Amino acid sequence: MEPEEGADRTPLLKESQPGTVPACCSARYSLALLAFFGFFLLYALRVNLSVALVDMVEPNTSLTKNTTSNVCPEHSSTINVPRNTSGKKYSWDADTQGWILGSFFYGYIITQIPGGYLASKIGGKLLLGFGIFGTSVFTLLTPLAANLGVGYLIAVRALEGLGEGVTFPAMHSMWSCWAPPLERSKLLSISYAGAQLGTVVSLPLSGLICYYMNWIYVFYIFGALGVLWFFFWMWLVSDTPETHRSISHTEREHILSSLKDQLSTQKSIPWRQILESLPLWAIVVAHFSYNWTFYTLLTLLPTYMKEILRFDAQENGFLSALPYFGCWLCIILSGQIADYLREKQNLSTVCVRKCFTLIGMIGPAVFLVAAGFIGCNYALAVAFVTISTTLGGFCTSGYSINHLDIAPSFLEPSELLWLKWPRQTSTISSKSLA
Repeated sequence: MEPEEGADRTPLLKESQPGTVPACCSARYSLALLAFFGFFLLYALRVNLSVALVDMVEPNTSLTKNTTSNVCPEHSSTINVPRNTSGKKYSWDADTQGWILGSFFYGYIITQIPGGYLASKIGGKLLLGFGIFGTSVFTLLTPLAANLGVGYLIAVRALEGLGEGVTFPAMHSMWSCWAPPLERSKLLSISYAGAQLGTVVSLPLSGLICYYMNWIYVFYIFGALGVLWFFFWMWLVSDTPETHRSISHTEREHILSSLKDQLSTQKSIPWRQILESLPLWAIVVAHFSYNWTFYTLLTLLPTYMKEILRFDAQENGFLSALPYFGCWLCIILSGQIADYLREKQNLSTVCVRKCFTLIGMIGPAVFLVAAGFIGCNYALAVAFVTISTTLGGFCTSGYSINHLDIAPSFLEPSELLWLKWPRQTSTISSKSLA
């Protein structure tokens, strides 16, 4: 019976290989761990302003033009611990705050496609490293920019976005050379789970820093940690297994042999096939749909918690982080489950990616819409937002890494895909991406 089962299954890697190349202390999992901390800091640098801004602005300034939404009654218990009130306050209205929070994404969108091109020219290691380093430096300059004026602060946030925009294309470019096919879900899930955990930690920690210290230290602490990470990244990481200084010969051969039939030798980029690729556009629509909700919550959830649900500064940080803690757990677990289904249960890659994308899209939509109809039921509001964001974690093992499945050779131009193997391409329908 065992030979039959072995004959029926046709894994991409030989059964004996995983045992000879353990995950513990391997170069590929070391890369995943460093990437984890990199994306941890990346999202900490991205969301810390959302919490700090609540403390930077004079009370009730953001509500001066709000005449349509219902504000819940005050309900937070009084905290006897004295808070630090030395931080400078600014009279920024709701429109100005919107420009400050949104300016990051104007820079972020500009470097997406150029980031992929640069990764193919200078390597993902340098691009990702300097992307986070630049973001960290501009974060350190944020208090100075705020003192100089709102225009300077908007410019600094846009420059931070420019730096962060190259990070995901650079990381995908590196994983196209490092991730064996049957370990992709696990390795990429570990890497990108750092983003969720960075949000989980930075939101409450930023709230505590604002409460007990001063909002300027939110930017100084996280910015300094980003600079420190940069030196470890440059010292320990290589673009490819061939150039890594300490990788074992067995692991190098394991990675290269698993990828040798997947990487194309074609040098020119087939732009026409890329633009005519329906799976490509399905992934684009999926990214747009998911990110619209994700970044809206990421940017404005602390403001919603304070101004509408009326939670105080400490409660705000912890409750705003709760949805992303659930998402982090979901990303880690879904990556393990996805690779288990593909390797052990012999489910096709297309089936796994489509199912996980469906769960990660429909689930969050249902609970987020429901959250808009529950009024001032605080517990239910937090629960629905948490469940919605948690279920979105399934997308990481769905459309989010589908690029590596269908075109690992052409990830460099910002994750644009070439359909080299029609059997492995995604066939996600537009209906499932609503």
